[in-house]
Amino acid sequence: MFVNFSMYKYFLWLLKLGTLLNLYFLRETIITPLVFKDVHILIPAQIFFIISAFRCFFPVNYVTHAVLHDSFLSSIFLTRLFATFSEVAYIYLFSYLIRIFNTSQIPLVDFLSWLMVAQVTISQCFVWFAILTERNIFYFYEELGWGVIFVINTIASAILYWTLDSLGGHALLLQLNLLFGVIYLPWQFIHLKSLRLSAKHQKINEDLHAEISWSVLKRGLYQSIQMKNPTTQPKAWGGFIGMTWMIGYWVALIPTWIYLIVRVI
Repeated sequence: MFVNFSMYKYFLWLLKLGTLLNLYFLRETIITPLVFKDVHILIPAQIFFIISAFRCFFPVNYVTHAVLHDSFLSSIFLTRLFATFSEVAYIYLFSYLIRIFNTSQIPLVDFLSWLMVAQVTISQCFVWFAILTERNIFYFYEELGWGVIFVINTIASAILYWTLDSLGGHALLLQLNLLFGVIYLPWQFIHLKSLRLSAKHQKINEDLHAEISWSVLKRGLYQSIQMKNPTTQPKAWGGFIGMTWMIGYWVALIPTWIYLIVRVI
């Protein structure tokens, strides 16, 4: 979908509103009554809000090294380091939520919940490989892992929704899990297709058959720290898909969902 240059420029600056929203959510979790919530929910939520606030203020694109601000804080390495903690934390939160809901102690559901945590850990490895080796195919495998995570989350939620005798206050959150799966998974399929095309294009135009060596990894590490491409060109930020990803992940959907979980549980 076509997104013009001026629109994207304003969008990237308006992302800073997401910083304010995430800081508001964070503030709510450090005052009463939310500060007394289950720490297995509270701490991952706080980690997510802090890092999402940072990413809204200093957005970067790993593939193109696009940054909004030419600052040492707009570092792919730094952003990815923070994001690693954030992503493991919030998927752990979602998996813990599934186990809370699993009052009937269904072994398959508990297994699926821990499988989500294992898969997000594997996805972190793929994204780091992508950054350090500059091979786009690893981004595809990372995002494929995210698809797997939310397929698992949807399946586990469906099992609980249709097998528990009394859902109580869990009904709304289980319904949100199912609704997210219905919306996100088709979008992720489109996202994966775009990443696959990007990986194929890179394979055609660059020599990717060379062995991954320490020199390749060191170069990737150096570039992840030092290389910055200040731009607001839509193509450098992933166009419409990149825009919807940033809005949903950092600003609107995931932060609000996590905040609702903290309030409801």
